[in-house]
Amino acid sequence: MRIAIISSGFLPVVDGVTVTLHQRLQKLSDRGHQVLLFCPDYSAIPAVYPDWKAYTGELLPGVRVVNLASEPFMDLDFERNVTQKSYQTLVQELKKFQPDIVHVDEPERLFMGFLKVPGVSFAKQARIPCVSFFHTNFIEYGKDYFSFPAIVDTALKFMVQSLFVWIYNSYDATLVASRVTQQKIAEMGIKNPILNSHLLGVELAKFDLKLRQAQFFEQKYQIPNVAHKVKLVFLGRLTPDKGWKFTIEALPAIAQMINLEQVAWMIAGDGPLREQISQEFSRFTSHVYFLGRIPPEEVPVLLINSDVHITASEKETRGLTVLEAFAAKIPVIAPRAGGLTDSIRDGWNGLLFNPQDHNDFVKQLKLLVEDETLRQSMGAKARETAAELSWDQAVEILLQLWQEQIDRKSRPRLAAADNN
Repeated sequence: MRIAIISSGFLPVVDGVTVTLHQRLQKLSDRGHQVLLFCPDYSAIPAVYPDWKAYTGELLPGVRVVNLASEPFMDLDFERNVTQKSYQTLVQELKKFQPDIVHVDEPERLFMGFLKVPGVSFAKQARIPCVSFFHTNFIEYGKDYFSFPAIVDTALKFMVQSLFVWIYNSYDATLVASRVTQQKIAEMGIKNPILNSHLLGVELAKFDLKLRQAQFFEQKYQIPNVAHKVKLVFLGRLTPDKGWKFTIEALPAIAQMINLEQVAWMIAGDGPLREQISQEFSRFTSHVYFLGRIPPEEVPVLLINSDVHITASEKETRGLTVLEAFAAKIPVIAPRAGGLTDSIRDGWNGLLFNPQDHNDFVKQLKLLVEDETLRQSMGAKARETAAELSWDQAVEILLQLWQEQIDRKSRPRLAAADNN
């Protein structure tokens, strides 16, 4: 199969979209498929991503990456988006490649750059399918970054939602990996969702539990005296959409109910909130450690040497880091919101707290901090969950869905040929 993928991002940026995409490319290459990937150009920010050249050009056998001219996205120094002028490059490369299908990750974000629905016009002219993948509910992110009067906020949300619905309904299908997310986008008015809960996965073999070492953080990060502490890890961008406002506001309750000498806070990621998070945590504990951006290949050993993964984000459409934590045999604490509830079975492989409820959050956290047996029991069940979600299976399912769309497009052409 010849597959063109247009993505809002790729490595060296590390997030759920880029890690998912990299895993897919590896599996597609292993199976002998030909893939042309389009993504923003990161060469303009070498100070942030000095290794950007490692992820462009001939990446893997049969996989080529084309970087499109880019510009800053939402004033974040580590994020880029495509430009309007780069769309011509996209079309030229698609014509040369002649794909069987076009797949688009986060088309609404790409639309903001291209000012066109990416891939659809070309696919119609070529009479091939064009599908989208719903990764991120950007509509819900607005209140994390902008503050408007209620009436203005409501009006803007309506206009943006109408635009996003139009964008997604332009595709032959919208793939989604979470039942909760599928229901949400259907309520928005997106009429073409295809739900499959196995479209994401983990490479369980990379999460070798033998990687757990008593002195890991001392040897890897020069952090002393944490071997006997409960290590709470946050893995993700330090940006408003990841629930950091809630976490910071919960700190007084945490300090009141939990012995902070028992725990070490491992914050893996970077972003504009780093300094604020550091200042707020330092008011309550000295045992907070910023590990910076973690390359995907180092995530397994980090999680395996942690005890609990915490996320306060209420907007995840599935939550890849949750599945990775499960593979590392550690439980997750998360809000009862979004696609996270499709992965976390409350009280079984993790704990859910009521959104924006600081006391409930601290109550759940206290349970896992103080009960090692509970952590181990939930961790074992989390590992069982991860074992059911492999990237091999995820890519096989994706290939089946793509082939179904290709067959559906080809039937009218075959019928027309028969009639002639």
